[in-house]
Amino acid sequence: MNSSQTQPVVLVTGAAKRLGREIALALAAGGWQIAVHYRSSKPDADKTVADCAHLSGASAAFDADLADEAAVRELLPRVVAHFGRVDAVVNSASTFEHDSAASFSFASLDKHLHSNTGAAIVLAQALHGHVAARNASGAVVNLLDQKLWNQNPDFFSYTLSKAALEAAGTMLALALAPQVRVVGVAPGLTLTSHLLSGSEFEARHKLSPLGRSSTPADVAAAVKFALENASITGTTLLVDGGQHLMKFERDFSLM
Repeated sequence: MNSSQTQPVVLVTGAAKRLGREIALALAAGGWQIAVHYRSSKPDADKTVADCAHLSGASAAFDADLADEAAVRELLPRVVAHFGRVDAVVNSASTFEHDSAASFSFASLDKHLHSNTGAAIVLAQALHGHVAARNASGAVVNLLDQKLWNQNPDFFSYTLSKAALEAAGTMLALALAPQVRVVGVAPGLTLTSHLLSGSEFEARHKLSPLGRSSTPADVAAAVKFALENASITGTTLLVDGGQHLMKFERDFSLM
């Protein structure tokens, strides 16, 4: 049996760029075969595939709109058809759009719940069916957010969707055991965005008891640890330099 048949396979959603890409690269360096999910960023996904393949010897890209249930239900079988197996799912892709209690709407909540919560549950469900049929075991890691332990009123629907995913993680850990473990990883402020200048990001990244929040490498290491430690399920690893211990009245991007 060649190495590609024995190497574990992980599907990383949102792996074309940003934190999902860093997670994919770290797992590839650790010997995982990587299924790179993307929605529309094909050039970025292709680059991640090439970089992961250089590290682990096997990677491929798979497009899907995580707000479309039919597309989500087809995703894991497509990965299985390509690699012959899937051993884990990392739910890193996330819709992150601003709303508040004043601007909240059913449409905004639906958009966040479908892609951030529903898709992760469907993929966990699919992984469980797949590994059970193989008489194997698997793991799901859901990317959450330290703001669940340090709430503020910004990004209202996003926060609700992540809170629902955190609760789903507990229920799935019970429902899918012993075949599938489910673990949350909650980063703090990790990457900058168009909402923050470089100096603003640096200043807010330092706002933690440890003097710095999480880096992409920190988060990726926590995801790898969660995937590979067979005794962890139904809990969340907060990887944020302790930011969840501090009170922030606004989201980092709006402070």
